[in-house]
Amino acid sequence: MSNRDNKTDVIIIGAGVMSATLGTLLKQLVPDWDITVFEKLANAGEESSNEWNNAGTGHAALCELNYTVEQPDGAIDISKAIQINEQFQVSMQFWSYLVNSKLIHNPRDFIMPLPHMSMVQGAQNVTFLKKRYEALSNNPLFQGMEFSDDPSKLMEWIPLIMQDRRSNEAIAATKVDAGTDVNFGALTSMMFDHLRRMNVDINYKRCVDNIKRASDGSWELKVRNMDSGNVEHHIAKFVFIGGGGGSLHLLQKSGIPEGKHIGGFPVSGIFMVCNNPEVVAQHHAKVYGKAKVGAPPMSVPHLDTRFIDNKKSLLFGPFAGFSPKFLKAGSMFDLVTSVKPDNLVTMLSAGAKNMSLTKYLIEQVMLSKDKRMEELREFIPNAKSEDWDLVEAGQRVQVIKDTEAGGKGTLQFGTELISAADGSIAALLGASPGASTAVHVMLEVIKKCFPQHIKEWEPKIKEMIPSYGVSLMENPELLHEIHTSTAMTLGLSVKELELVYS
Repeated sequence: MSNRDNKTDVIIIGAGVMSATLGTLLKQLVPDWDITVFEKLANAGEESSNEWNNAGTGHAALCELNYTVEQPDGAIDISKAIQINEQFQVSMQFWSYLVNSKLIHNPRDFIMPLPHMSMVQGAQNVTFLKKRYEALSNNPLFQGMEFSDDPSKLMEWIPLIMQDRRSNEAIAATKVDAGTDVNFGALTSMMFDHLRRMNVDINYKRCVDNIKRASDGSWELKVRNMDSGNVEHHIAKFVFIGGGGGSLHLLQKSGIPEGKHIGGFPVSGIFMVCNNPEVVAQHHAKVYGKAKVGAPPMSVPHLDTRFIDNKKSLLFGPFAGFSPKFLKAGSMFDLVTSVKPDNLVTMLSAGAKNMSLTKYLIEQVMLSKDKRMEELREFIPNAKSEDWDLVEAGQRVQVIKDTEAGGKGTLQFGTELISAADGSIAALLGASPGASTAVHVMLEVIKKCFPQHIKEWEPKIKEMIPSYGVSLMENPELLHEIHTSTAMTLGLSVKELELVYS
């Protein structure tokens, strides 16, 4: 094939939820643009977006304690929680648009209503949770949050957790009924099915081996067919690297200055999944605890009801681990080959700063099942080992970069968008809350990379996301309107709830 035959407007690398979201947004904004997608695996949404590799929390900061930090003076900083919640509201609006426009069908296949709870033990943590509740519940975004440290009330909310628990133990929880469980793997597949119908050229089992800038400023990709070994060259004006843990290597190959001095630190995860339907039936919530000292935020212990393939499941974890792979289906050499002359000092500094984290991860890898059961029993006192199996979760690559606040080699927890100055290429790195905020992040890609079109596209963006450009926290009426309409469209309203659980 000649290069002339392989020119396209947009190339998207990776077929996860980020890529699916960007492709769908662009096809709504400019239907006549040609889009080509390359994915190493045989299907969409098989790595970090997959339902078994992703906690599916629908991160809205309703239950995740690491988004509300206690300050030295005892005050609770809720700014991160507000930011995450507003970003999740953007995702909910976009998904509602897709359902209302018949671009995807049956929201029940990817989103379910489910209470989000935080639970803590010990007097000091109970005091923290109460202060957090008081700070959040006064905010319109977190209306409806309940707090209780009454064991009889907690027995109503979380019977499985409260059974056989010592009565003298200080324990408290908050609950928000408006939480969700999101199957991001199913959602990703639905969006790619729609993109195929829109004539997007989706190529599975294709590995992007190299990426370089052509003399006219466009990008040339060397793409290998993983079955035949044949190599093709593809050219595009704009490239999005959305390959999860694989994005860092491709960003480095692009050679853009914005990709220098950046490294990645891989963290793997293991969940325990309950195989006893009687136990599964006794729990109905996502319950997040507090991370242990030295643990990365993605290792916050949580006991989750999940809906996977329309079946109710119960998962506990994640137990962190270390593997040098950047993807579950990656190479043992991923970490070593990501170290370049420009990021060597950054990586070495990160290693020196994070000895306690490294020690923690090694300890986690060495945990026996009995030790993991001990951690589970902090949530479920009477948990039986035979009721639980281990499941390997996805790989996450935390970004390492030099920052003003943290200095050389600072480990970043979150999602990082890196784009060239001319907007011709962008890459997404990092981890949680990733998938839940995909629509907000992809709108940032569009804003950064296509500034010349934003004015023209704004009416359509506002049709898809009515709150675009507006703070929902400062507009409670609009927030209420959006909550009501998205709940109705996505099957999360009170009426729908009665149908689901009757």
